[in-house]
Amino acid sequence: MRAILCKEYGPADTLVIEDIASPVAKGSGVKIRVKAAGLNFPDTLIIEGKYQIKPSMPFSPGGEMAGEVLEVGEKVTRFKKGDRVMGLTGFGAFSEEIVAAEANLLPIPDGMSDEEAAAFTMVYGTSYHALKQRANIQPGETLLVLGASGGVGLATVELGKAMGAHVIAAASTAEKLEVAKQAGADELINYTEEPLKDTIKKLTKNKGVDVVYDPVGGDFTEQALRAMAWNGRHLIIGFAAGEIPKIPANLTLLKGCSVVGVFWGTFTRQEPEVSNQNMMDLLKLYSEGKIKPAISEVFEFEDYVGALNALTERRAKGKIVLKVG
Repeated sequence: MRAILCKEYGPADTLVIEDIASPVAKGSGVKIRVKAAGLNFPDTLIIEGKYQIKPSMPFSPGGEMAGEVLEVGEKVTRFKKGDRVMGLTGFGAFSEEIVAAEANLLPIPDGMSDEEAAAFTMVYGTSYHALKQRANIQPGETLLVLGASGGVGLATVELGKAMGAHVIAAASTAEKLEVAKQAGADELINYTEEPLKDTIKKLTKNKGVDVVYDPVGGDFTEQALRAMAWNGRHLIIGFAAGEIPKIPANLTLLKGCSVVGVFWGTFTRQEPEVSNQNMMDLLKLYSEGKIKPAISEVFEFEDYVGALNALTERRAKGKIVLKVG
């Protein structure tokens, strides 16, 4: 089988496609023919050695996928050969076959394409956990979504609306903001053309926002924190801008607000029952038509460099998906 391999740390163009041995399903492992793989920001970090997880080389990147079950280990009870499944892999999804843990997989609902399934688990899982468990967002509260046109950003816009929040979407271009508007955003901020803090205060009549969803980092983190409402919650998701901000601690005192870390991967391992219920909630929202993965572009397997570059250059309006099988 073919796999996209990282044999040395570096940018996307240092990866290679090679034939490797087909994996074998044992125990609670499920062997899957990968049809599509979703791209996420950690994929760009793991190939450069900048992520928390550092697999032994050579390894295939790719943290989520959708495909068809080829065989199951002797301890697997939920899946059988021929089932369509989606879920998390940590890494390894940029390959034609993979063995994933049964606990990390979900059945693909009827009517959901392989591309949608590959784009579903990580962004909705992260955003729902952030809004529900970490922010405890309530109907009527105001939610600011930074980087609102990216995969997690658009998922958060949709979920915020589904959970009854008033959603302000912030992004860097009018085109990206239009995508966020179509996803349900109530108000828009172009933070390359207008000051983020002042515009937030204007839109909220100086009250500030109750919840900030922040996958961007950089200078925008402090600006958003300065526009926080009393008892607000600033969710730290990631640092797509490249810079990890140093937050003035006095702002949390003055605002009576919280800065809350969100690490969904660890949450799924520490609280598996809660995580499983979250996924059931999300599949229900999908079946009700309240959420639908926004796919920016689907790349062919051989064009993995273009796919990863679209992510690092922040050109995506929604999820980037790699067509594998």
